[in-house]
Amino acid sequence: MSAALKLETGTAFLGVERSLTGRRWRSRDADLGLVEAFRRRYSLPEIAARLLAARGVSMESAPTFLEPTLKALFPDPSTFQDMDEAARVIEDAIVSGRSCAVLADYDVDGGSSGAQLVRYFRARGRELKIYVPDRMTEGYGPSIVAFERLKAAGVELVITVDCGAAAEGPLNAAADLGIDVVVLDHHLMSGPPPKARAVVNPNRLDDRSGQGHLTAAGVVLVAMAAINREARRRGSIGSNNLPDLMQMLDLAAIGTVCDVAPLTGFNRAIVAQGLKVLRNGKNIGMAALAENAGRKGQASVYDFGFILGPRINAGGRVGDASLATRLLSTEDPDEARELAATLEALNQERRQREAEMLAEAETNAIAEAEKHNVVIVGSHRWHPGVIGIAAGRLKDRLMKPTIVLGGVSEHEPAKGSGRSTPGVNLGAAVAAAKEAGLLINGGGHAAAAGLTVEWGKVEALKEFLSDRLAGELSASAGEARALSVDAAGAIGALDLDLIDALDRIGPYGQGHPEPLFALPNVRVSFAKLVKEDHVRFTLEDTRGARIGGIAFRAMKSPLGEAMMKKDGTYHAAVRVKRNDWNGNVRAEVEIVDLAEAKS
Repeated sequence: MSAALKLETGTAFLGVERSLTGRRWRSRDADLGLVEAFRRRYSLPEIAARLLAARGVSMESAPTFLEPTLKALFPDPSTFQDMDEAARVIEDAIVSGRSCAVLADYDVDGGSSGAQLVRYFRARGRELKIYVPDRMTEGYGPSIVAFERLKAAGVELVITVDCGAAAEGPLNAAADLGIDVVVLDHHLMSGPPPKARAVVNPNRLDDRSGQGHLTAAGVVLVAMAAINREARRRGSIGSNNLPDLMQMLDLAAIGTVCDVAPLTGFNRAIVAQGLKVLRNGKNIGMAALAENAGRKGQASVYDFGFILGPRINAGGRVGDASLATRLLSTEDPDEARELAATLEALNQERRQREAEMLAEAETNAIAEAEKHNVVIVGSHRWHPGVIGIAAGRLKDRLMKPTIVLGGVSEHEPAKGSGRSTPGVNLGAAVAAAKEAGLLINGGGHAAAAGLTVEWGKVEALKEFLSDRLAGELSASAGEARALSVDAAGAIGALDLDLIDALDRIGPYGQGHPEPLFALPNVRVSFAKLVKEDHVRFTLEDTRGARIGGIAFRAMKSPLGEAMMKKDGTYHAAVRVKRNDWNGNVRAEVEIVDLAEAKS
């Protein structure tokens, strides 16, 4: 560890009991014996060894954590309930030439899942039609109308991805229409699977794969491996030249990151190896998106989550829901550029609508947070395509599970999207609300949920969820408001050597957060507003050392207000980043929190 960085222990890190964002800072404690063992066995810098130990990595799991390979971590497809049957049904369709379609959800996970299958079928010499429900007119997942349209188009087999596991009525209708259905999903299930040729979901109650942390994109990757294996077993035509799944890892990776899945186990291998594929630039759709966004330099998890992901999502939020799957699966450079430009424009529209909604929602949300354990705000004027983003923003500010409702009109049911705090399973609570008759539809996973509700039942839903989650919220209250800091030090310690050391134990994401460092007793020597709500700044410590950085979406918050004043002394909680601009590489920081330094 750099001599300028040290680990501070105690009940409150740097004495911060309440920061400007209302959080209490705490240290991540590490077993010093384990730290030394990591250093010796893996030749790690001390700071990297401390971070590993503080994040719960054991000596036994360290090899695959540090080198997450598909060979070591790829699960046996047959351990997934119904996977072998799914592979047989799909391989039958490919060999026989049956008309097939993929029905994908309209988010990044759905789009990247659908794109994997489109590319797989194309590599096998078959066309896979794309059907993505319109968020506004059809809602989430398969519907009877969708299957009727697919039947009219001559489709005989439908593969649903990132949806379908709870679509009992529509899947029954598909069977009546003579359409075979294979479900590849990952959402939580509370009962038996719906009627289908196969329902593959690691979160089925009877699934024994142990891969419940996968997104749909990960499930699809395993499914393609199962189909390849089935083709080899049969000796199908072309089975000696089957699709190279390694070339689709960037698609599986972006779905994993954007659906906020934990970067542990197989997910970690998907993302680590998927980044390598992304950096090759072979997916012309992603390359076109990055070019439109002005993104340069070595691709990272940040690109998946904050550059490419929002743009891919934009089609499903405020435009044509099929754009994501089409862009990610195209091999036509002209089409890729056209689709990327369309998504860039839609993303700008999404940002404008989101800003307008947040401005209107914040006051109501703050008032709701004082009365209920779960915050629910909504308006029929709010576009359903951006309510999920708004829910995430409000959850981060209020530190409570938050659901935002939108709709087409006051006479139509509300569409809701929710985001939860650590330790609170919102998806299970929403599923229980559906069982209690409060929702038309609803479900999700621990961190996020979607629902459809009559406006007249919203108050009852608030009471139900607040009561049901009271215990979980009480038990996790400290966790939700805690900010875990890894080490403290002077600005001079945050250099490129530190970044190189941190890279040794990446990639970072859900379940393996980016390291957070505290810079004691600094002042803001420069600050300016950039792109409407970000703050670009320079910090200076007592030794006169300076470092630049940015605070995202900080304006109109206590954090942004403090920086723009440029007075006072603070402790700053920051993430260190590599900035590569025109060949000039330097360290900079992303500021996460500030706390007043007591004199």
